[in-house]
Formats: sequence, structure tokens, C-alpha cells
Amino acid sequence: MVKLIHTLADHGDDVNCCAFSSSLLATCSLDKTIRLYSLSDFTELPHSPLKFHTYAVHCCCFSPSGHVLASCSTDGTTVLWNTQTGETLAVMEQPTGSPVRVCRFSPDSTCLVSGAADGTVVLWNAQTYKLYRCGSVKDGSLVACAFSPTGNLFVTGSSCGDLTVWDDKMRCLHSEKAHDLGITCCDFSSQPVSDGEQGLHFFRLASCGQDCQIKIWVVSFTHILGFELRYKSTLNGHCAPVLACAFSHNGQMLVSGSVDKSVIVYDTNTENILHTLTQHTRYVTSCAFAPNTLLFATGSMDKTVNIWQFDLETPCQARSTEDQAKQFTEDWSEDDVSMWLCAQGLSDLVGVFKMNNIDGRELLNLTKESLADDLKIAPGNHESVFCL
Repeated sequence: MVKLIHTLADHGDDVNCCAFSSSLLATCSLDKTIRLYSLSDFTELPHSPLKFHTYAVHCCCFSPSGHVLASCSTDGTTVLWNTQTGETLAVMEQPTGSPVRVCRFSPDSTCLVSGAADGTVVLWNAQTYKLYRCGSVKDGSLVACAFSPTGNLFVTGSSCGDLTVWDDKMRCLHSEKAHDLGITCCDFSSQPVSDGEQGLHFFRLASCGQDCQIKIWVVSFTHILGFELRYKSTLNGHCAPVLACAFSHNGQMLVSGSVDKSVIVYDTNTENILHTLTQHTRYVTSCAFAPNTLLFATGSMDKTVNIWQFDLETPCQARSTEDQAKQFTEDWSEDDVSMWLCAQGLSDLVGVFKMNNIDGRELLNLTKESLADDLKIAPGNHESVFCL
């Protein structure tokens, strides 16, 4: 179901983070640089690498539009970049000068959070680049952050193991010990979970830590009922500290990376392990799903970023994953389909598919007859690829 389709090996030191927009992949490293790649063919953009930081770059993230990239560093700054030109838009200095470990955009792009090693958390206005609010946790470094899909709250995780929940005015709503020995990452699923009894919608939150565990939480926040964080379950697939976790954009899968050098893909509904990937040779420090495609990336202390693809052959044989694959594929653009064809060794079909405007929905509806009659493609071994 999952295969390694590309490895990027341009960084000169540990890869700390990787992030996707709809058309780009960004990576950052201890080597002080951020690199940008096109998703169409994984070539590096002409204005990459991005250079400004004077020390290690710990985190990078795209604005929801993909036009702006944020990066943060040991040098105490969070930098905003124009992804199309590589131009520096703003340099925002942490008020205390402390190393910045994590940064995240709000879902509406209006705000950016930066969390630092001294426990300070800053909410920046992402349009004016001015400091909006500032707070702090009582113990530990801030190393993890995630906005709820609705944008009305965000969660930070500390090296002391505390999950702290803030509203969009930087008021602390809740704090509790989540992981012994410290949190390393957290992520919200963008898809709500319904409560049939009360008709409410909740969101899943995943957190991972030095205790080798991934914990799943259920989060709700309404002005009427207030805030609730409820522990749901623990995933114990790794045998060493878990350094990264990320939900797929349809909420059906969770991927994690660990000090045990492995990458695990879970089914979020059953919490079963779908795949364990062991191609990295050192700690896996980062993982991220691409929006609306069957791609995800993992970064490692082996200085590489691996790009993985969910193979459409498997859904023909495994019904449990068919719906997940279809949910992704229906949203593919024509360019996404072209990229998938190239990964399947069918680059000679790209022109025909583009000429006939085949997007993800059309791809799922292909038959032997439509391939032969409409696209004028002769029968061959490609039929097994299309699951006809």
C-alpha cells in the first residue's frame, strides 16, 4: 500500500521538520537552511535554499494559502518568507530572545504562534507582523503546537510533558500532564467526530512524547458548554521516544516517527497499525501529509527526507483501505493525477490524461472500455495499476 517514491538528500545536517502546501514541500535543518521543492517532480525551486537564520532551524510551516512560509530558529527569530520568490517578508524576534522551537499559522492565516525554549508563547498578527499577545507556561520548553481546525483555540506541548490549551485571545483554558518525560509533537485532525447523543462535534488531538507513546484525545469547545479535553486511548507501536505525529487531511490515518528509526501509519478509526516503514537509518524527527493527495513525507537525522505514496493497487485487494484511498483521490487535481502516473512508471500517458482533463474523480471512474474507446489507450499491464 505504501511505497517510497523519492528521497531528498540536500541538507548537510539533521532534518528537523517538513511541511506541505498544495504544491510545495518545505524542509528545514540543523544546517540553518530551509529548502523548497515542487510537488510536480520534487525538483528544488530556483530560490531555494532560503538563508537567513544564524543557527539551527527547528520548525517550518505554510500559511493555509501556501503563499507564505514561516520558519523558526535557535537564533530567537521567526521569519516569514514569500514562497514564490524566496523574499523575506518579516523577521519577528521572540521578546525574550529565547530559541524558538515551534511555529504554527491559524487556519484563517490571521495569526501565527511561536513557542520558545524558555516557555514563552507569542501570538503574532500575521498581517502586520506585530506582537498581539504573549504568555508562558510555568515549566519546560515549548516544543509542540497545533491549532484546532476552527481556529478558536490552540494547544502547546512542553518538554515537561504538559498539554496547555489557549483560546484565540491567549487565555489559558486548561493544562494537564500528558506524557512522562516530555511532549515532542501534537496535531489536530481536521475532521470532526460527531456525538450522536448531544449532536455536538469534537476533534481528535494526537500527542506524542519521550514515553514512547502516542495519546489520542477528544477536544470540544463551545461558548455554551466551555472547554473539554478528554483522554481517549494510547497507541504503543513504537519501542522508543516518538518524535513526530501527523493526521492525514481526511482524518483517516495518523503517521508517526520515532527514535527507533521507524515510521508507523495507523488507521485512526480502528487504531490498528497499517504499515511500519524502516528505510531511515537514524531517528525520524518529522512527518507530514500532503493535502488532497496520497503523499506523505518523513524527515530524519540521517539528513534525508523520504516521500511516500499510498499505492492504488492495494485498495483492489484490501477493502479496509479502499474508502481511505478514494477519499484522497476524489480531490486530486489534474496535476496530482499526472504526478501519480509518473510515480507508476506511466509518464507516457500524462499527455493523454491532461488532454482529456482527467482529475481524481475521473480517474476513479475509468473502465477498460473508457481507456480504450475514450482515451484510445491500448490494453496492457496498466490495467492492474488502474484496478479495472
